[in-house]
Order: sequence, then structure tokens, then C-alpha cells
Amino acid sequence: MNQTIREKILRNLEQNSRIELKDLAIMLGEDEATIANEVAKMEQERIICGYHTLINWDNTSKEVVTALIEVKVTPQRGIGFDMLAERISKFNEVTSVYLMSGGFDFMVLIEGKSMKEVARFVFDKLSTLEYVLSTSTHFVLKKYKDHGVELVEKKKDERMMVSA
Repeated sequence: MNQTIREKILRNLEQNSRIELKDLAIMLGEDEATIANEVAKMEQERIICGYHTLINWDNTSKEVVTALIEVKVTPQRGIGFDMLAERISKFNEVTSVYLMSGGFDFMVLIEGKSMKEVARFVFDKLSTLEYVLSTSTHFVLKKYKDHGVELVEKKKDERMMVSA
């Protein structure tokens, strides 16, 4: 199967992970078995790593605080950043870890119940790790777009039309 079919499958699944394979096959002009086999292969190859639901927590009663934490570290000889990134990833509060260019080495995204809980995580767990030199925490105040999806509803223009 050529790469463009794989890319089309991935783009469609990224937009709607709940799409049925038979519908995806029809959209792509392929048979369902071919699509199912490709999806299974991409899952085994860890190209497809999971299927997620994007939730706008601001529209629920649950209190969730999201923070982006920049982390500067000393890489370890022979293994670089990988071991420390793996260790940071193991914390339940951590939702994502990225190796970055620039002034900091990692961008760590975490979620907590409150700003105090996030601060406690940084103080007690993250900053105490060996090889962590410094952190800088940024709290997300409002999400406008997440994973390509606009989260803020556009307001209707309720002004009356005036004609001369």
C-alpha cells in the first residue's frame, strides 16, 4: 500500500477517531479489509499510539488546572535526555513531555485540581529530581484551540441592522 493512503487514513483518524472503518474505506475508495489491515499495522508500528477524546473541561463542573513547565536539565553522558524524560513521564500528573530547543530542555504539560496542587508537584517531585537545574511554570488561563479544534464558541453579532 502506498504512503499516501496511510497518510489519508491518519488524517481522517486524527480528525475523527470514532469513524467506522467501513466508512473510512468508502471515503478513501478502498475495501474495508485493506483499511483494517493498514490500521492494525500502524498500531503495531506505534504510528497510531492511541485514540483520544478531546474534552473542553471548562464546560464541565470539574476543576482542572493545566500548566506548562519549562525544565532545564543536565543531560547524562551516554543517554542524553531520554532517561530523565522517561522518569518525568511516569508521574501521574504529567500529560505530555517534549524535548525542546531554546533556553529550556523539556516542556512538561501537567494537570492538577488547583494551582496549589501544581505548585506542590513542581516543588516536591519535579524540581527535586537529580539533573533538574531549574523550572519555569506557566498556568493556562483559557484554551482557545486544542489539538486543532476551536474550543471557544463564536459570539453572534446581535446588533440590529440599520439601513439608511
